[in-house]
Amino acid sequence: MTTRILLIILTFPLLFGSCLKDVNPSDSLTTGTITQTTQGMRQALNGAYALFKDHVEFNGTTDLNNMYLRQYFQMSDFASDDIVCAQTTTDPLYYSFSLNHTPTQTNSRYFWYISYKIINDVNTVIEAAEGVQNPDATMKQLIGECYFLRAFCHFNLVKFYARPYTQDPAAPGIILRTSSTDPSSKARSTVAEVYASIIADAEKGAELMAEQRGVQYASQEAAWALLSRAYLYKGNNDSTIYYSNKVINSNRFSLTDTTAFRTMFANAMGSRETILCVAFTPVDDYGKAGSIASMIYSDGNSGWGEEFASQSLRDTMSAYPQDVRWSYIVNTPEKKNGIETYYIMKFSGQGGSPTLSSPILFRLAEMYLNKAEAEAKAGNTAAALADVDMIRKNRGLQGALYNGQLPAGKTALQTVLKERRIELAFEGHRTFDVYRNKLNLDRTYWGYHLPGLKESDIDLSKRPAGYANMVIAPDNKRVVYFIPIDEIQTNKLCAQNP
Repeated sequence: MTTRILLIILTFPLLFGSCLKDVNPSDSLTTGTITQTTQGMRQALNGAYALFKDHVEFNGTTDLNNMYLRQYFQMSDFASDDIVCAQTTTDPLYYSFSLNHTPTQTNSRYFWYISYKIINDVNTVIEAAEGVQNPDATMKQLIGECYFLRAFCHFNLVKFYARPYTQDPAAPGIILRTSSTDPSSKARSTVAEVYASIIADAEKGAELMAEQRGVQYASQEAAWALLSRAYLYKGNNDSTIYYSNKVINSNRFSLTDTTAFRTMFANAMGSRETILCVAFTPVDDYGKAGSIASMIYSDGNSGWGEEFASQSLRDTMSAYPQDVRWSYIVNTPEKKNGIETYYIMKFSGQGGSPTLSSPILFRLAEMYLNKAEAEAKAGNTAAALADVDMIRKNRGLQGALYNGQLPAGKTALQTVLKERRIELAFEGHRTFDVYRNKLNLDRTYWGYHLPGLKESDIDLSKRPAGYANMVIAPDNKRVVYFIPIDEIQTNKLCAQNP
């Protein structure tokens, strides 16, 4: 698709912003429609879980490209230095590559909408449960899952639409919705207030959840994992280590070894490393039209073949070709518009399908890496490197462990962040890891995130020079998405991002 068409698409929605349909998060689910029984609560909660993977009607239509998880990974990873775009495109995903965000881009608008729809649903279940006298352990488990989901959705929203906590906790955050009766017009809470709510909800969820319903449902350990991540993003080292250790010491999970890691993402439901995933079945295999995998992998016809593993990430991994994490990066001899084709397999392979997986939201390796980062920042280098080595010895690098010794010229934090980048690549962490640590994101490699790039400009023997969008500073305005126009137009108390 041509750049000329792209520019038309980028400007077209702005002309018709006032004609948008009412897309305030709403649902037919009310406290009156939920029976106050375990079965009724479970059915309502299952509906909330389904919203992470369903294609929900939005703005009067159902677009198969709209799905919570597809948007989540797209909006985070495509704005990072791990994935490269091999062409300009009219798909809204290009806003993330180009950082040329608008309040009307469909992927962001849908993500905002569906996030608050999930929040509204779990609020309704929580309120219905208030009428249950002496809830048993199963009922408490379901209520706890609701608190977890509310925390999780608020957390993902504040990551996309607000400055990192470590940059400015007093900055505008997102709109906290903790009751189904909240007024539609409501101001944004500060980042600090949002984090306080996230942590309180996750703690409440952990307190209530005592049953195991499978890794496709929230659990006490999933709430601890969320707390580990939230405290890491907040910069609280002690609490990060505390909650990481609670998950690790629960003994419910173990790191996959070098062999099992090759199939972990295709077998997420059965992996001992999975803490929480969203369960997809063959019925949920959206194929080329709307899957996550179709954006980053193709077996020839299963995907679009437009986004690949970046030169930057491959250079970071290049010292160790025996690293099993290379198994998720597949090189082909072709080039796409001058860009080398390295497909990404982390969302493929379930049941042998190139477009099916059950995306992992939390896994044990992250807990070791969260803990290692906090230890590095607290000055405990030996402990940080020991945790990093726990990952490396299970990824084919038994002969390349740190054994307490930092690489020459590297700090403990740099060493941990490098391992974190390689281990968690394509899982939605990278941009947040960079900016919350007040680092620059360096995208000085060939790709169509570079404005005005033509195939004839590309010389793979050299690094690009003279383009915008190559090095993104952590205080750049565009590392944060605009609040979607739907919220701005219908909620006059909600201030827009600059």
